Amino acid sequence: MAAFVVAAVFSYAVAGRRRELGLLRLSGATRRQVRRMVLTEALLLGVAASGAGCAVGRQGAPTPARWLVGVGMAPPGFTTGTAPWPLYAAFWTGLLVALSGVAASARRAGRVGPPDALREADADTGVMTAGRWFWGLGLLLTAVALTVAALVTDPADLLHRKSYTTRPMVLISACALLAPVLTPPLLRAAAWLPARRGSWAGRLVRESALAGLRRTAAIAAPVLVSVAMAGSLAGALETVNAARASEARAQSAADFVVTPGDPSPGRAGLPDTLRAVPGAVVSATAATTLTVTEADGNRARSEARAADPASLVLLSRLPVRAGSVAALDDDGIVLTEEWHRRVGERIEVARPDGTRTTLRVVAVLRDGTGDNGLYVTPGNAPGARVDRIDVRLRPGTDRASAARLLRAAAGAYGAAAATREGWLAAAYPATDRTAGLRTTLVVGLALTYTGIMLANILVTATADRRRELALLRLAGATRGQVVRLVSGEALLVVLTATLLGCAVTAVDLAGMHGALALLGVHPPLLVPWRTIGAVALAGAVIAVPCAALPALWVLRGRPVAVVCR
Repeated sequence: MAAFVVAAVFSYAVAGRRRELGLLRLSGATRRQVRRMVLTEALLLGVAASGAGCAVGRQGAPTPARWLVGVGMAPPGFTTGTAPWPLYAAFWTGLLVALSGVAASARRAGRVGPPDALREADADTGVMTAGRWFWGLGLLLTAVALTVAALVTDPADLLHRKSYTTRPMVLISACALLAPVLTPPLLRAAAWLPARRGSWAGRLVRESALAGLRRTAAIAAPVLVSVAMAGSLAGALETVNAARASEARAQSAADFVVTPGDPSPGRAGLPDTLRAVPGAVVSATAATTLTVTEADGNRARSEARAADPASLVLLSRLPVRAGSVAALDDDGIVLTEEWHRRVGERIEVARPDGTRTTLRVVAVLRDGTGDNGLYVTPGNAPGARVDRIDVRLRPGTDRASAARLLRAAAGAYGAAAATREGWLAAAYPATDRTAGLRTTLVVGLALTYTGIMLANILVTATADRRRELALLRLAGATRGQVVRLVSGEALLVVLTATLLGCAVTAVDLAGMHGALALLGVHPPLLVPWRTIGAVALAGAVIAVPCAALPALWVLRGRPVAVVCR
């Protein structure tokens, strides 16, 4: 994101200095000297900004550290260190980012010819350079290829946190680079209603944004990145959580779920007590860990559940691909497709107490979202304590009476009894608190860079438009009307970028839903409208003042004097 900010700002700055660069070339400066000048500017600014950032970071680091502890994302007593190497790394990284971001702009500045620069200094042409086409289309094809490859080979990979955090960045970067091509159609669509109503202001805002395409793309890109990043991360998190809840709902045939409050041996009689409730069918399962020898000889630890096969069949609807869960016994094991084993094969397993045995594969389950795990009998899980008891009521049972008896029996053992939907809501919340805070941190950093970029570009762009704004004043527009036009253009570009960011989010979430469909899970379509709206609103709040205030400043003098300069 930092490199993108620097590259975009310098690209726009170089494009706006074509007349200056042309004069330098006319006065005898070589292309190499022009490139060196731009790189030197970036070097000096990078040194100053990196140094200031290190100083601010050193003094401000304890504040976010205390916040992380306060919200539970860091352990108590967590503090920032005093080692100097992070500051050195941050300084040189900032300098490298500055030079990397300006490299393409420096090459483009060196290619400015004296006659062309003087003739086309005010023309907004050549926005899509060959390099921008190459990298934009290349990243777009890469994003498509990565998604298709994952869907074909390993759909579950798209559900991993590292995957849905980093993979969308490729598509987002591609769309940001192709913003000058993607923005105009959406901009016309967004401005259709104001222009259709016959408002001269609406038409003027639309045409001004389309004419200044480089400026429009530069303003739209950071908003696009922030909206797409926030929408993709929040949407992926909600989609994965909803998928796991949907999968758990589909696999459970229970009416009630009892969660023991204390897994001590003294609570071991709870399942038998629940079985005494008239009309109740009970299945008690316990969490355990097994070490399984894979086909290549490597050993891998995996979570498993110990259950009685007869009751497990009655109270679960496991996604069996081969074999039968009913065949589970002390000599058998149920596992998922990711182990690449067939029914009837024997595998070596290490129990929690360290003893080893070989178990026969009796059933293979669909991988799903990764929560299916392994199943063995209690005899292969020594020491495992019951942590979940599913209860199903037989047909004809008085549900109200049975529910009252179940809650009373569970309460006597310090356990909690809930309906299946209540248990699902507690066990699979729509948004995990820690994951939500992690997403908030990432989006917050993105919004910070968005604010910096928008402020830089809008202040610079509006100041450079003093002649255009003065001509509007001479044409009869009041100062307030001109300021409203500039603010409306900024809002229109933010809206357009938001629409493009929503499109990127939709494509990313469509890939995740495709992966879930291949895994046999069908969660509802969840779009994080609240998050997207908050990010878009933040972009608008930043953009409007950064456009309006410079417009007021450049309009403070007489329009005739500005035009005649």
